[in-house]
Amino acid sequence: MSEEMKPCPVCESPYGYAMGEALYVCPECNHEWNPGEVKEESGLMVKDANGNPLVDGDTVVVVKDLPVKGAPKPIKAGTKVKNIRLTEGDHNIDCKIDGFGSMALKSEFVKKA
Repeated sequence: MSEEMKPCPVCESPYGYAMGEALYVCPECNHEWNPGEVKEESGLMVKDANGNPLVDGDTVVVVKDLPVKGAPKPIKAGTKVKNIRLTEGDHNIDCKIDGFGSMALKSEFVKKA
């Protein structure tokens, strides 16, 4: 059995491990995949406030104060957000922000770090 680890294609965790002959498993998101299978690229194209393309796992910086419903304070401009995940829809970035937890942001309010 191969002791080689492969990054998960879903969450980008570097700890994907071999399970059997051709199957890999991610211990963080439980995704299973065969690295030999070719996957089609998703047509999702997300750009930041400056027009730079974003990809899953990027680090971005908030460009203006963003009010948060139910929170006593806004997310301040200059807040660094690591390991973003791109999604479909109006709020096209899923992330975790220290002090706020899981959030959905609009790409027009961030720039690539």
